[in-house]
Amino acid sequence: MFNLEKETPNKYRIKKTGNMLVDAVIYTNEKMLQDIKDDLSIQQLTDAACLKGVIDPVVAMPDIHQGFGLPIGGIMAMDVKKGLISAGAVGMDINCGVRLMSTKIPAKELKEKPKLRALMKAIEERVPTGTGKRGTHELSELPSLEEVAKKGSKTIVDKGFGYPEDIDKTEENGCLAGGSLENVSKVAAKRGREQLSTLGGGNHFIDIQVVDEIYEPEIAEDFTLKKDHIVTMIHCGSRGFGHQICTDYTNVLWDTAKKFGIYIPQKGLAAAPIDSKEGKDYYSAMAAAVNFAFSNRQLILHDVREAYKEVFNDTKENLGLDMVYDVAHNIAKYEEMNGQEILIHRKGATRALPPKNKYNPQRYMNTGHPVLIPGSMATPSYVLVGTEKAKESYYSVNHGAGRVMSRHAAHKELSPKVFEEKMQDILLSERNYAKVIDESPMVYKNIDDVINILVDEGLCKKVAQLRPIGVIIGIE
Repeated sequence: MFNLEKETPNKYRIKKTGNMLVDAVIYTNEKMLQDIKDDLSIQQLTDAACLKGVIDPVVAMPDIHQGFGLPIGGIMAMDVKKGLISAGAVGMDINCGVRLMSTKIPAKELKEKPKLRALMKAIEERVPTGTGKRGTHELSELPSLEEVAKKGSKTIVDKGFGYPEDIDKTEENGCLAGGSLENVSKVAAKRGREQLSTLGGGNHFIDIQVVDEIYEPEIAEDFTLKKDHIVTMIHCGSRGFGHQICTDYTNVLWDTAKKFGIYIPQKGLAAAPIDSKEGKDYYSAMAAAVNFAFSNRQLILHDVREAYKEVFNDTKENLGLDMVYDVAHNIAKYEEMNGQEILIHRKGATRALPPKNKYNPQRYMNTGHPVLIPGSMATPSYVLVGTEKAKESYYSVNHGAGRVMSRHAAHKELSPKVFEEKMQDILLSERNYAKVIDESPMVYKNIDDVINILVDEGLCKKVAQLRPIGVIIGIE
């Protein structure tokens, strides 16, 4: 159906045809193309290439798979004067992202399973997992939802849940400008008010990991990553708050496109002119959810630190517990490229800036910021840095391994016994594997293949590989 022209062993192009206004580019290989032959991800990518004001090309990462609107793993840039903003090109879980904390703790300190299980239990007591849960903190000790929506994670740190350097090591310094509750529905606000410091369900997790490999020693040292030491990775987003905002504005932007007579190939890509009232309202609401997610991960980081201090009976200074970085996955941001201001939608994609890029935090100006890429619960995760060649993908790389099997198919086709064998000696918070089989390693692409495609293409470099030893996951 689609004419994919192979430009390199890891890059394919679909030339604009029909209603497409620009080309589409996919970073993948022949083997991985088979993973998406039966889903709608390529169709969704070419649909995005039909939107008014889109910049050439729309791009997909090797973890591409079918989503709502833009495929997961998709990047779409828009001309700010002529282009559109799309809720479905950001995603349901606005600012789903990853935060990494390093430690001074050698891996041998958690070699004994009872101590690792005790650490996991201490984290779970502080951070509720699963859908529909409320946080353990009293609302009176937290900033208001209005403050969080406007100012982001600095409001959490100002309340004593973190350190100023945490803000310096967060994308956008933990606050996307323009966030406000003014354009957020009461239903969305109600869903968000009690969910700070909750993990959620699905593929959200807290992983206790070991730094298994170091590829760039100097950069790894700057990132406070030391071989054979413990780190902790947090993956979650804006919870029901962001999901409701996407749902609300998909309907609003769909109606707006009709009002303006704008062609939109499918409702999942519902979009409005960036400079329209509806477009500005969505951006403000989205930014509020972005700031909520940064705040959520900041509060979870605090709770994780408290768990470490309890289990190891020691101070932060002695244990380390330093934040490495926090990256967003589902977001739309104004960035300058080639002297032009553009609006970049990244959906299931991670910003990857090279050294000296002006958008880097000062702390990482000489290295490029850490790019955090989780694998599945039984496979490695990676810390990368972007290169100047990543400009081809709007300085973006993948956000994970990418699914190859739907949740429904996983429950129908996979065996808990095989899942257990894949996990080997990795501890999982849920003892009944059947309940989380839709997040088993078998439903994901090979993370090493995904990463190597982008490394071989020159878009990024490996800094470190992280191996999971304990996985905390929520149940839907």
